[in-house]
Amino acid sequence: MKTLYLLRHAKSSWDDASVEDFDRPLNDRGRETAPRMGAFLAREGLVPATVVCSAARRAVETWDLVAPALGRPPNRIETGLYLASSDTILDIVRALPPDADSAMLVGHNPGIEETAIRLGGAGDPALIVKLERKFPTCIVAVIAFDTDDWSEIAEGRGRLERFVRGKDV
Repeated sequence: MKTLYLLRHAKSSWDDASVEDFDRPLNDRGRETAPRMGAFLAREGLVPATVVCSAARRAVETWDLVAPALGRPPNRIETGLYLASSDTILDIVRALPPDADSAMLVGHNPGIEETAIRLGGAGDPALIVKLERKFPTCIVAVIAFDTDDWSEIAEGRGRLERFVRGKDV
């Protein structure tokens, strides 16, 4: 069994219009919410074996604030995850280390949301409706797969198990 955690970065700042999108930092709310999400994940035992994080500043800052609560699992910063399409994200998932039973991707919309919708087709119908309605910042979708091989991850083969907003934890 494999478990995928799709985490959208926390709320970012739009205060300085001269800052490129890639370099936007978290705002105060984002810096508050991300550590709470980390604490929640740890309390619930939702700790990934490995992490792939977008290279964008707001994603890296989110991961840096979530990681301490999770014991800082091995991670890699992936430029290709920045504003990646769902197809690109699926390629990243399928290439995850085979020995990792769980993995977290820290990324951006619309790709993270589209990937969660594509993969989490089974599960609690109420959660699926919630997922399809909105995927705000600092939210995690937990999707389980009945496979031992990341390369077999495919659309509609996952089971959405959790969908939790950072501001609710």
